[in-house]
Amino acid sequence: MTNTPYPHLLAPLDLGFTTLRNRVVMGSMHTGLEDRFYNYGKLAAFYRERARGGVGLIVTGGISPNRSGWLLPFGGTLNFKGDVRNHRRVTSAVHEEGGKILMQILHAGRYGYQPFVVSASDKKSPISPFKPRALTEAGIERTIRDYARCARLAREAGYDGIEVMGSEGYLLNQFLCARTNLRTDRWGGSIENRMRLPVEIVKRIRAEVGHDFIIMYRHSLLDLVDGGNTWEDVVAVAKALQQAGVTILNSGYGWHEARVPTIVTSVPRAAFAGIAGRLRLELTIPVVASNRINMPAEAEGILQRGDADMISMARPFLADSHFVVKAAQGKADEINTCIGCNQACLDHTFSNKRASCLVNPRACHETELVYARTARPRRVAVVGAGPAGLSAATVAAECGHDVTLFDSADSVGGQFKIAMQIPGKEEFAETIRYFRRRIDLTGVKLKLGVRVTREQLIAEGYDEVVVATGIKVRRPPIEGIDHPKVLSYIDVLQNKAPVGKRVAIIGAGGIGFDVGEYLLHDPKHPLPLALDVWAREWGVGLKGDTPGGLVAPATPEPVRQLYLLQRKTSKLGAGLGKTSGWVHRAVLARNGVVMIGGVQYDRIDDHGLHITVGGEQRLLSVDNVVVCAGQDSLTELMPSEEEAKANPSWPRFRKIGGAALAAELDAKRAIKEGAELAVGLGL
Repeated sequence: MTNTPYPHLLAPLDLGFTTLRNRVVMGSMHTGLEDRFYNYGKLAAFYRERARGGVGLIVTGGISPNRSGWLLPFGGTLNFKGDVRNHRRVTSAVHEEGGKILMQILHAGRYGYQPFVVSASDKKSPISPFKPRALTEAGIERTIRDYARCARLAREAGYDGIEVMGSEGYLLNQFLCARTNLRTDRWGGSIENRMRLPVEIVKRIRAEVGHDFIIMYRHSLLDLVDGGNTWEDVVAVAKALQQAGVTILNSGYGWHEARVPTIVTSVPRAAFAGIAGRLRLELTIPVVASNRINMPAEAEGILQRGDADMISMARPFLADSHFVVKAAQGKADEINTCIGCNQACLDHTFSNKRASCLVNPRACHETELVYARTARPRRVAVVGAGPAGLSAATVAAECGHDVTLFDSADSVGGQFKIAMQIPGKEEFAETIRYFRRRIDLTGVKLKLGVRVTREQLIAEGYDEVVVATGIKVRRPPIEGIDHPKVLSYIDVLQNKAPVGKRVAIIGAGGIGFDVGEYLLHDPKHPLPLALDVWAREWGVGLKGDTPGGLVAPATPEPVRQLYLLQRKTSKLGAGLGKTSGWVHRAVLARNGVVMIGGVQYDRIDDHGLHITVGGEQRLLSVDNVVVCAGQDSLTELMPSEEEAKANPSWPRFRKIGGAALAAELDAKRAIKEGAELAVGLGL
């Protein structure tokens, strides 16, 4: 593979009894399709597309070895022969495309959202309403047998191996750490006792499946919680697992209850690769680097430095199923990059919805959202080159339509150009790059700097007009709203208006939090943040030399005093993403932002912002007031129903994205709407 741009990433890996075609692991992701047998056809299509895209080794979402291990009631299991047939649909699809696939065995332990939960001790998890019961000696032995049976059935189902989930705070991690293992018998106390369960499980699995079957173990290298393991513990467990029969050691970071982000977009790329490299020096089996690796250049660099033998990328294969093929062909600029937003993947999973991807709505919907060539090509005008318009235009062109994309700006991107100004959201630029390349590849005719009118669109004879013109900022009816102190978020983020040291932000939705993070950024630290700066802010010991990998976070010196305000009395930021909202709230809280709900805005004047809270009048003596309190749809191009009926020769006008619903800007909905509309054109 020396003639490829990524020779280390694309090199085969000989495991002795089998060879992987490259060093790329598609990491485990729970899609929601695993949990119901009638969805296994869709699950097979999902994995088939990734195997066709060149992934060396695929790992399924978590499958429980027994009922007590369910993440959710009636979750996906493999514990009797009747399950095997469904799983064979998945393995056959992957093998037909030349890939290999492991089934992840995941016992949720105290993280289960169901009443049968068990753990090392009866200590309740902060993220589940159910208190676990401590496993008895007999229960531990049954659990070991269940793991071994599950692995044997996985082999019968055609899997090339299994991954044992031992990190992220699930059952085996719960046994490994003093945080949750309060036992005084032979399964608790010393690390030798705490590791007994995972080691015995691996030994029993190896005895059950033989030597020509991959056992990968996902090991927590940094727990990132109080009561987490020391580096000496981590190494001791890894060596014992290697001795017990593990083929490959995968790396995991942070429990789900940890207060340190590990996968959101603000985490620097490949932040934890050095930890995997440190462990690799202790072992002879292959070690996998994971977390926030989303482009081939980063992956190649990790392998070239010797920090890992393989690279696990999970969400990047939601974003682009053909990541590996594009990398091999030297077309990295065509990769639809994972931006780490979590909005359609983890947020869906933790809301018991089918996972997908904000930048690729086909993910987990491969049999339903099909980009097929149309038999009735149409002339299509798309107005607005934000996320919705870019999605509609490029998918429509891919389906064979003649598409022209208009925008009054001098570049594509719309609201994403604003979003990428926010610290930690620099990845959004990758989505703009991807769509710009798709415009070239699909033949969309791009007309920038053009404010097109309805009359022009009608005169030019288009069959379809897609209105993706987005939004306009709403100015709330507050006395003094036209005062020079008042700025909109567009003024601040896009037009770079100067902002004072004391600022009130009106509106505590996603935009308000974004503006807050933007105004708190210390210009001494260029963006994206360097790894050491990020680690100091969050209190992460990247050498793993402290228990759990935690150190005291740096105390910030806020560059501004901010007030974040909302009319509603509910929790500020209640509508933020389930898996990322806490990160944004933590950043603002750490920087001393005063958050106030239930606010009545009285007036704005030279003295500042006058408000009433709980019947008490207050004056916020601020230099500026930034309005993030809503927006309205831009729909001036849309004809009324009466006009459309009276002029049947006109093109069909339809609106998507912010032009259809402006309540809270939603790129996930916008991109999905654009793709779905494009697929339906001409039908």
